[in-house]
Amino acid sequence: MRNPNCDPLALTTTVNSLAVAIAAQLTDDQLGLLAAIFTQLGDTLGTIAAQRELCSR
Repeated sequence: MRNPNCDPLALTTTVNSLAVAIAAQLTDDQLGLLAAIFTQLGDTLGTIAAQRELCSR
C-alpha cells in the first residue's frame, strides 16, 4: 500500500503555494534575499545529510 504522505505531486503543490503566498508579501529586494537564504539553507542541509551518510558507513 502506498503511503499517502509520500505523494510528490502534493508536496510540490504545497511548496509552490507556500512560495506564492510568501512572495505576495515581499518586495523584489526582500524576495531576492529570502531566496538566497533558502538556497544556502538547502545547500547546507544537503551537505550535512551527505556527511552523515558518509560517516555512518
